[in-house]
Amino acid sequence: MTYKELLERCLTYPDAFEDHPFGSEAPEDGGWTVIRHRLNRKGFAFIFMRGGLCINLKCEPLRADLLRQLYRGVTPAYHMNKLHWNSVKPGSDVPEDVLYDMIEHSYRLTMPKDGKGYSSHA
Repeated sequence: MTYKELLERCLTYPDAFEDHPFGSEAPEDGGWTVIRHRLNRKGFAFIFMRGGLCINLKCEPLRADLLRQLYRGVTPAYHMNKLHWNSVKPGSDVPEDVLYDMIEHSYRLTMPKDGKGYSSHA
């Protein structure tokens, strides 16, 4: 999976938008791409390069731990809360459908809590 494919997948969620809060837009240049909810501006996917393409995704703690035990490509999140966030290496031993489920799980966990969020994936 390429950076562009991962980015495009994350942007398929309703009201998701791309942000580059640390300057450089290209992960290859050390930049981070953050995919956020438009309504609450919370990030649900943080894409960066660290020994290859990586994505940080929010996860319920028990599920996060289980995924780390099942896949070498899932580790406690780089530069984020390690209880609630995982780093995932696309193209590792993590199946694509599992990665997609993890992205959706992160999206749902970070949705606006006022009921005005979006509940279905496009």
